[in-house]
Amino acid sequence: IAFAGDSAGGGLALGSLAKLRDEGAPMPAAACAFSPWTDLAMTGRTVATNRDADPMVQAEALQSTAAWYLGSTPATSPYASPLYADVHGLPPTLLHAGSTEVLLDDSQRFAEKMRSAKVDVELRIWPDMPHVFQGFGLFLPEARAAIADAGRFLDARMLRLEGQGKAA
Repeated sequence: IAFAGDSAGGGLALGSLAKLRDEGAPMPAAACAFSPWTDLAMTGRTVATNRDADPMVQAEALQSTAAWYLGSTPATSPYASPLYADVHGLPPTLLHAGSTEVLLDDSQRFAEKMRSAKVDVELRIWPDMPHVFQGFGLFLPEARAAIADAGRFLDARMLRLEGQGKAA
């Protein structure tokens, strides 16, 4: 099994991994997140610096979406905002982000947190790509390349477990 998601779904996948680990559940073989929203407190600098460069996400809309989703839960709750989670013991993870997206810092800071915790993480930043560009595979060769990259990453982790005689 692998967990994957994009945007808010990427953040949910990563937050779910922390919750599963905290509950002592087995971890999936791997995770992949495209442009994950890992910080609902929106403290990343690219929320401001890429505000005019990302045609897919409006920074102002993030605030109202986060407030609606969180209700009375603090924006720094680790399961809602995995940037604030303990990441020790999480599975190998691939993160993709576009260089022009508002949430670029979410991926960069989450990858750094995973590296600091000695978690296997790969971060790929795609030049001049907006938020969740992978959804435009019919039009963008970069999207097709990103999807193929994610497939190779997940296949390699699933096959590694299979070769060790473990269920994937």
